[in-house]
Amino acid sequence: MTDKTPSTGTDMTDEISDLLDELEPAREVKPFDLRLHVHRLLIDEPFFAALSRRIDKRAGGVPTAGVRVTEEGKLEMRYNPAFFAPLSDETRKDILKHEFYHIVLQHVTGGRFRSFRDMSPADCRAHNIAMDLAINSHLDNLPEGCCKPGQEGPFKDLPAYKSAEWYLKNLPEPEGGEGEGQGEGEGEGEGQEGGTPGSGGGQGQGQGGGQPFEDGVFDDHSGWDDVDDATKQLAEERIKEFVREAVNEAQSSSRGWGTVPANMRKDILDSITSKLDWKKVLRYFVKQSQKANKRSTVRKINRRYPYQHPGKKATRTAKVAIAIDQSGSVSDAMLEAFFGELNGLSKLAEFTVIPFDTRVDDSKVQVWKKGQSRKRERVMCGGTCFDAPTKWVNEKGGFDGLIILTDMEAPKPVACRVQRMWMTTEHYANRPYFDPKPERLVGIPLE
Repeated sequence: MTDKTPSTGTDMTDEISDLLDELEPAREVKPFDLRLHVHRLLIDEPFFAALSRRIDKRAGGVPTAGVRVTEEGKLEMRYNPAFFAPLSDETRKDILKHEFYHIVLQHVTGGRFRSFRDMSPADCRAHNIAMDLAINSHLDNLPEGCCKPGQEGPFKDLPAYKSAEWYLKNLPEPEGGEGEGQGEGEGEGEGQEGGTPGSGGGQGQGQGGGQPFEDGVFDDHSGWDDVDDATKQLAEERIKEFVREAVNEAQSSSRGWGTVPANMRKDILDSITSKLDWKKVLRYFVKQSQKANKRSTVRKINRRYPYQHPGKKATRTAKVAIAIDQSGSVSDAMLEAFFGELNGLSKLAEFTVIPFDTRVDDSKVQVWKKGQSRKRERVMCGGTCFDAPTKWVNEKGGFDGLIILTDMEAPKPVACRVQRMWMTTEHYANRPYFDPKPERLVGIPLE
């Protein structure tokens, strides 16, 4: 006869606890999702919060964090959830600001430095360090081991709050054991996909110096040269627009600029208060309207996976509607200047010229094929109604953008289904009949 001793409540609890311990490894642990925390992290930073909303964030592809320009000319931040998860909120916040500073200061587009692809590994390393030193001067909660002026290490004797250009000229010589090695040390962490500019393409982070980050550069600068110059120019104009919008939000907020220091504010304001070049704005609008059609080709090297995968060739096309106000207040000089610039841009897009007054006459609409030239002309006369060309574009469909050349002397029209921009003279731009915001209004200076 088997002796069965009834289990006590304590025994039962222990059994359940042991079972839960066995199941613990099988539980799904959700990776850290930065996008869910950004608003909370930047709630006291109106300027950076405004920028953040305009920058895509994607997990994966980098060992820590990094920003880049996509093939579509958009701005993207990549991050490693495993890197972010154990960090404090203050450190996460400073990493976000660090990456956004790379964008604001146009490091990621090469606006202030020549292309990385033209540099030696040593020059790349120096540029990476100089840019991070300039940014990190303003941040106090970055991960330990990041390069910062004045702290213990090779940059102890460097003053804070200098420009990247200044640091580049005054960097100390690298010590032995650091620099362009192949990463065969005992360092921890994964190698950077594609290789950080100047890292030598190593597979580890053991560089003999014992630092957690190579040269103190903690974020990923790779991929900054993965797009062509035309795409970089598009991204630069997009950055200027984002910064201008972020400044407006910061200045209208009760919290102001947050932690953006006074000297940085001045540089930012100077960059957006310079005289607007209407030709660059027009070019940016057209390029932004372009859609990329990609196809694989073995004739182009894949920069991220050379000789493993075929490259991609992108052909960009755009169909832009050009609505020309036929009222007498739109001068011949204005038409001449506008059409002269469009002739140069006709290589980038197909324009549909839409003369209008209070209506659109289909018989007067002309398609301006890519590469063609056209002289200004006036084919109608009468009043002005902006609903006419807007509804025409909405109903026809197939357009990527609408530009209206006008004197702005008419009521605000219905919403447009594609991006819309207004172009007029400087006189009328300062005295519009209505405020087109958030749409862009640009004044053309006439001599």
